[in-house]
Amino acid sequence: MIDLAKGAWPPAPIETDRLVLRAPEARDRSALVELFASPEVGAHLGGPRPRTEIERSMPGAPERRPGRFVVALGSATIGQVTLTRAVEHPSPAAVGKLDLGYLFLPHAWGHGYAAEACAAALAWRAAVLPGEPVVLTTRTANVRSMRLAARLGFTEVERFEAYGAEQWLGIFLE
Repeated sequence: MIDLAKGAWPPAPIETDRLVLRAPEARDRSALVELFASPEVGAHLGGPRPRTEIERSMPGAPERRPGRFVVALGSATIGQVTLTRAVEHPSPAAVGKLDLGYLFLPHAWGHGYAAEACAAALAWRAAVLPGEPVVLTTRTANVRSMRLAARLGFTEVERFEAYGAEQWLGIFLE
């Protein structure tokens, strides 16, 4: 199995036309607490986590780990994109593969930021881990996420029940 942290981590910031993907810093803490506590963000993730719990678990700077990118628009943190190795997953088809995840603050929805940031993360993966398949899981009820997965080039592998809802698993092989 190829190591996600191959080479130096974190990489140099990844710049797109409008965004910067970079390692988390202390200045991102309040935006990430807001992100994880947001009822709108949590709606398709089984619900938001209590703000006090998040603040307790993130006492200082957000955790830096290979594959975790904060997404910034100018000086504002608007979300995160992650590429993590799926060690445990409700679908056996995903285990061992890279798993693309993304969360954005509600005010950043509908502007194409998720598509731009995820495409940049996939391009980074292609340079660091060429040929490595990537999976993406979303609730089928999350129509916007399903459209984004298709736009990014993910193809459906299966649908399954987990976390009290029907889930969609797609794979990206480029």
